[in-house]
Amino acid sequence: MVAERAADEQAEIESSKAPLLEHLTELRKRLMQVVIFFLVAFVIAYVFKDAIYTFLVQPYADAVQGLEGKRLIYTALQEAFFTYLKVSMFAAFWVTFPFLAMQIWKFAAPGLYRNERGAFLPFLVATPVLFTAGAALVYYMIIPLAWRFFLGFESPGGEGTLPIELEAKVGEYLSLVMKLILAFGIAFQMPVVLTLLARAGIISASSLAKKRRYAVVIVFAIAAILTPPDLISQIGLGVPMLLLYEISILLARGVEKRRAARDAADEAELDD
Repeated sequence: MVAERAADEQAEIESSKAPLLEHLTELRKRLMQVVIFFLVAFVIAYVFKDAIYTFLVQPYADAVQGLEGKRLIYTALQEAFFTYLKVSMFAAFWVTFPFLAMQIWKFAAPGLYRNERGAFLPFLVATPVLFTAGAALVYYMIIPLAWRFFLGFESPGGEGTLPIELEAKVGEYLSLVMKLILAFGIAFQMPVVLTLLARAGIISASSLAKKRRYAVVIVFAIAAILTPPDLISQIGLGVPMLLLYEISILLARGVEKRRAARDAADEAELDD
């Protein structure tokens, strides 16, 4: 009897290996597709690196327009080359991210129920949209204001005083711009994360509302860490994040109402 039970357990283990190996093979296949897509996007981005560079530098060019002698410099032989590589990788990541999300969806969707797929798909679509919205906010609004603020510290000097002039390094400038774009894009994922946590029952709309005062402190602390040390950038990130926090509360309430309605419908079916 014991031997038969052991044989059955061993057979069950062996039968479960096949689906696991199939899932791992499919995951490897999809990850390889993402890597290949990223490499192709990187090569294409490097071909158009000058156009991408011009786009990222445009806010600085607008801020120093009319000022004499303004330029971007590099102080190491390899700096400009590696800067172009980073810019190309940044653009390739931007293009690849929706493709990565689509591959994750295709991998996970067969294991979800129909209602779960319908609930998860909006979050998958919202993620790149919110990331782009955050990037657009920092590029078109925050960065121009911040650059004018920093340029205000230049000084012509005077008798016995040396002038203070900005000689911006191209590598440092583009790293800062890309860091800001990523920071704002990631920060704008707050509604997606909080709503998913609400769907999982980890948090509730009432708990989010009660902890609003703590959220204000945390949001501006995050803004102080992610942005340059100026008040404009911190407010520019903090205020939209607070608005997104309020939107997250509304979305969490909607999730709870739909869950309550579904539970009530299930109970009614059981009673029948």
